[in-house]
Amino acid sequence: MHVSINYKNHLSKVLLSVYLMLLAACDQAPETAIGAASDKPTEASGISSATVPYQQRRIEDEVFYFLLPDRFENGDPSNDQGDPNTPISHGGFNPTSPGHYHGGDLSGLIKRLDYLQDMGVTAIWLTPILRNQALQGDSSGYHGYWPIDFTEIDPHLGRNEDLKALINAAHQRNMKVFFDIITNHTADVIKYRECHLPDTPLFSTETQLCEYRDRISTQNGQGYTPYLIAGTEQLKRPSWLNDPKFYHNQGDSTWTGENSIYGDFMGLDDIDTDNPEVVAGMIEIFANLIREFRPDGFRVDTVKHVNLEFWQVFTPAIMAAAKENGIENFFIFGEVYSGDPKELSLYTTAGKMPSVLDFALQYAIKDVLIYEQGTDKLTQLFAEDHRYNDSDSHANWLMNFVSNHDVGRFAFTLEQALPEISETERLRRIQLAHALMFFLRGVPVIYYGDEQGFVGYGGDRGAREDMMPSLTNAYNSIDLLGTDKSTADNNFDSAHPLYLTMQSLAKVYQQQPSLRYGEQTILQDSAQPGILIVRRETSQEQTLMILNSAKTPQTIAKDVISSAPAVIYSIGEWQRQSDEHWLIAPLSLVIIKQKVL
Repeated sequence: MHVSINYKNHLSKVLLSVYLMLLAACDQAPETAIGAASDKPTEASGISSATVPYQQRRIEDEVFYFLLPDRFENGDPSNDQGDPNTPISHGGFNPTSPGHYHGGDLSGLIKRLDYLQDMGVTAIWLTPILRNQALQGDSSGYHGYWPIDFTEIDPHLGRNEDLKALINAAHQRNMKVFFDIITNHTADVIKYRECHLPDTPLFSTETQLCEYRDRISTQNGQGYTPYLIAGTEQLKRPSWLNDPKFYHNQGDSTWTGENSIYGDFMGLDDIDTDNPEVVAGMIEIFANLIREFRPDGFRVDTVKHVNLEFWQVFTPAIMAAAKENGIENFFIFGEVYSGDPKELSLYTTAGKMPSVLDFALQYAIKDVLIYEQGTDKLTQLFAEDHRYNDSDSHANWLMNFVSNHDVGRFAFTLEQALPEISETERLRRIQLAHALMFFLRGVPVIYYGDEQGFVGYGGDRGAREDMMPSLTNAYNSIDLLGTDKSTADNNFDSAHPLYLTMQSLAKVYQQQPSLRYGEQTILQDSAQPGILIVRRETSQEQTLMILNSAKTPQTIAKDVISSAPAVIYSIGEWQRQSDEHWLIAPLSLVIIKQKVL
């Protein structure tokens, strides 16, 4: 079923609102081999935030799980090839290839919701699920980032009714569902006469087929001549997206300078988000998705490749649309692929986005736990947190992660940097990385498969393995951590040591308000691998997180810790050394609850 949009009648109203806004804006886990008996909560601390009705939960209350539906579970093999009645979105199924559809779908995900809920997940973030161009060059749109129809679900994943069923099933379990959305581009359909062969669907991938032509050259008549190959004139929905005038048409981006915003991202048709008609159209598209499906929030792709003024209008309009539809705690976070807090915070302040993915924290955690730099790397990062804080955003709302589908898995980077360490040490460092992701300021985002010891072989395709039994040799040849299985097996093991770690981390996070909302203060750090002590404090409680990132035991003066600390979670060992000092073992972490004075 297509979403119905009376675009022409609605456009004038949306345009008016856009212009007005522009003016205004000028239970405990069992014992495991790693961490032993201490790798679990040791104190019940009130009601878990996971039991709060999803409609009322704040973003800090969520534990996210990010997945690619195509690589998760195949619930309906009949849709593996997509829709035979829609040729542009049919085909591309090849489960032996890391770059093609593997058969996972929304009905498969519904069957695995209990697996996620039992781990402590409260919010599911899906890669884009709208209908894609099935094939471009030597790859397929299994990932969802080649949209061609913004009104229906990709037929490889199911139907619109399947998405509604997923959201209803998640909501019945008190879980949220977040869509991954794209406003920067569509699939690569528009061609340029100056650099594409006539009537041949060539696609830009690793190399530029069409060198970027800057705005001045384009305005002076030296730009490209866009055209549509016969039969492709009406592929996109809504229909206004088929008109080349709504695109920049300036050639391929190199992600530097102005072409980072106005160039085609890997040849994908770059939407002219400077155009007020486009702004209105994009608001209408995504407001309509909210009305139709009632998701709980959006993750927004390629944010820094869109002009800032677009976000200043789009984000408030979408938040307002959600509120009009009774979704009070609708939340938006963006992907700004940068490790610089100045650049990241630009979009949460001037760009009016509530949050972004914290790439800077991901890099800092790697520095400390993979590249064995000092824990002061985290202190230096947190000194920039003030940049995020304004009337509609806060550093506590940043989205924390250690792995994803682009940068790759923490486990892979660890293997490359420290190939000589034992599997036990690898597991410990992965545990610690995820503990930092959970307990430092921000909202934790688990990347699917990390809880099953997935390693991958790099970024992009190299980190997009199957949870269901895989037929991809590139994945199946890689040893998984903490298990004798490979990706050729079913990997929904709720007894995997890393699954149990995530379960424990989620439980502690959800039971301790200070770990979700608390003001963060660094009490001690080190210029070398060693101690990091972080205080999280609300008016009601105070917790300390103590990390030892060194391979040697470290001492902690007793004046940092109360005489009878309440340990609520630990990875590794720690003990009283003397009347004056505590001792924490190598590569260990402890969470202590203290009374507020």
